[in-house]
Amino acid sequence: MNYTDLIRYILPPIIIDGIRYIKIIYLGDYGIIGDYSSWSDAQKVSVGYESDIILQKTKGAIMKVNEDISIYERDSVLMDKPEYIYQTLTGLMRAAAQDGGELNVLDFGGSLGSTYYHNRKFLQGLFVRWNIIEQPGYVKVGKELFQDDILKFYNTIEECMAQTEPNVILLGSTLQYLENPYEILNELMDQNINHIIIDRTPFWDGPTDKICIENVPPEIYPGSYPMWVFSGQKFLDFIIGNKNKYQFVVDYQISERMKSQTPIIWKGMILEKSD
Repeated sequence: MNYTDLIRYILPPIIIDGIRYIKIIYLGDYGIIGDYSSWSDAQKVSVGYESDIILQKTKGAIMKVNEDISIYERDSVLMDKPEYIYQTLTGLMRAAAQDGGELNVLDFGGSLGSTYYHNRKFLQGLFVRWNIIEQPGYVKVGKELFQDDILKFYNTIEECMAQTEPNVILLGSTLQYLENPYEILNELMDQNINHIIIDRTPFWDGPTDKICIENVPPEIYPGSYPMWVFSGQKFLDFIIGNKNKYQFVVDYQISERMKSQTPIIWKGMILEKSD
């Protein structure tokens, strides 16, 4: 038993979570930190993304956006001034243009509709169906409060694909928070959907992926969770070498203000199915 395991064994979880929160507030220990040997090691020293605090704060923010009280929400925080990622919008419009004005999005890890609500004014005039695949708590809240003729919520890829035929996959700041991101990406690519948009994803110049922890700034909510920082070359090799299913249309750099111990490049990319 190592030192960290001993502390976890002696102290109850509520004390450990309190210590983490104190470190974040008083020591400024937030942002992307650490370099862990496994996902489970990072999980042991983080709270996790499943926290109900995040869901409840996101629900409150999305309700205000849905009622036009606020402009949009990002990571549960209400924004007064819109900051669009126009490359992502271009990818969505490109998919719709190639499919007769139809935009049927499979938004994996799409929260309660953050990206849809953020960009909905640009989607007017299109036939839009926006399908979100999320954790059970989000799906339950989404179906109860936000589901309508456009916005739909599902627990799994299979459940979504049984109900509709998306023409674009959206992975907006999602892959880095999955324990097995390449398995999920491979499963999504196996659906043979025409377009894939990967947005707000962290990369670095090293040869291997890194496992870090993201400590959320305390003004947002008390939380921390494991995250990947992907090797740019490894990720590229995976996309290109995946049975030649998809090819790059464009990739682009995104400005992020998150502190990090590792030099990170935040990127997005648009892929399309190979002929």
